[in-house]
Amino acid sequence: MGSRKPSPRLTHFALFVEDMEKMQDYYTSVMGLTVTDQGPFPDPSVPVDMVFMSSDPTEHHQFVLVTGRPDEVPFALNQQMSFLVEDLDELRLTRDKAAAAGTEEIRVRTHGNAWSIYFRDPEDNLIEVYVHTPWHIPQPHSTALDLDQSNDEIYRWTEAHCRADAGFMMAAEREAKMAEMMASKA
Repeated sequence: MGSRKPSPRLTHFALFVEDMEKMQDYYTSVMGLTVTDQGPFPDPSVPVDMVFMSSDPTEHHQFVLVTGRPDEVPFALNQQMSFLVEDLDELRLTRDKAAAAGTEEIRVRTHGNAWSIYFRDPEDNLIEVYVHTPWHIPQPHSTALDLDQSNDEIYRWTEAHCRADAGFMMAAEREAKMAEMMASKA
């Protein structure tokens, strides 16, 4: 075995749904995912339909919708699903698409290490869409953010907010520390 250790990367997530058509429309129109394949599960003893979606041409699927969600569920089936976007403009675009799709509540937050929006899909699953920042502060941390400010204003405010935290460091510094820590556990 040697010193090699597993280093799995999470690449996809599957979600049971009640209304496949509504959910497929939501995730393609609001989240911008592309349907890469779809059809019934090949084993007739598992009577579900599946829709595979991705935003990365190198990944056949990053997200899968699966029929079969029970009508009555006494709790949320997931805590949250998080999607990374490139920049604040794409974060705003996603917020605007969610609002246009009738999303009632969209929370905008900064965690210091990310700018995030949170909202629920048509079947009440919690979605986070976020952008990395160049800073890090200890987690958990969550503060309201005005996403209607300019990018420069958001950067300046967030940096000052992070630097005021005793645990502040640059994200690159934290990544280097995490890489060292993970390598030492090999």
